[in-house]
Amino acid sequence: MLTLLRSYVFLALLVTACSGPPPRATTATPATTPPSTLAAVTLSPTAIPTTSPTALVRYVAIGASDTVGVGASDPATGSWPARVATLLPPGSAFVNVGVSGSIALQARTAQLPGALAQRPTVVSIWLAVNDMNATIEPASFGSDLGAIVDALVSGTAAKIFVGNVPDLRSVPAYKDADKVALFKVIGAYNAAIAAIVAKYPGRVFAVDLFTGSADLVSTITVSGDGFHPSDAGYQLIADRFAAAMRSAGIPLR
Repeated sequence: MLTLLRSYVFLALLVTACSGPPPRATTATPATTPPSTLAAVTLSPTAIPTTSPTALVRYVAIGASDTVGVGASDPATGSWPARVATLLPPGSAFVNVGVSGSIALQARTAQLPGALAQRPTVVSIWLAVNDMNATIEPASFGSDLGAIVDALVSGTAAKIFVGNVPDLRSVPAYKDADKVALFKVIGAYNAAIAAIVAKYPGRVFAVDLFTGSADLVSTITVSGDGFHPSDAGYQLIADRFAAAMRSAGIPLR
């Protein structure tokens, strides 16, 4: 446990060192819990349109900067959810409620209401890394993520797809990290995610972003900031979410 706590402190210091100026001003109202230092350098949320209730598939994406698309050449079209949305059948609708820098608590308070209002039939959730960088305990993260999933299960008929944490040991932003400690932290977060998914068989599905991910890390798949995915990296993530959705019966092309 002491090693785990030390690794949390190290990660917080590391992320602070890696942070840079924001690409553009943030307009979101912050949640009461402070975001990670990495979260402070990302983009603002976009306006949330209302999807048509008659849309064939109503897909809503919940998440942080990688859901927004930071690191893509065009975040609006190059984020992994936007790439998944291009596979939806005609007559479908897509809304990205992701807010850069969000930890799970902030997504619960700021993104969940908008997601529920869309009456989605498909929801993707990818959080966790900002919580990890902010040294939030896995149990606390799990409580907030679990509350998001619980509300979506009870408040919608959607199938929900939850991504776990990739193997970050080869990502440049973590080059100075204690790799053994980092691996333990990632494992603890992924165990929390797996436990939430297991509560709702047939409704909530895991998207495994960890297995084999270390071998995919390169200057091709990581953007110039050394942390966020590049266009190629976002395509790999989209491929994994799309595969999980197809396996669950979502009619992607």
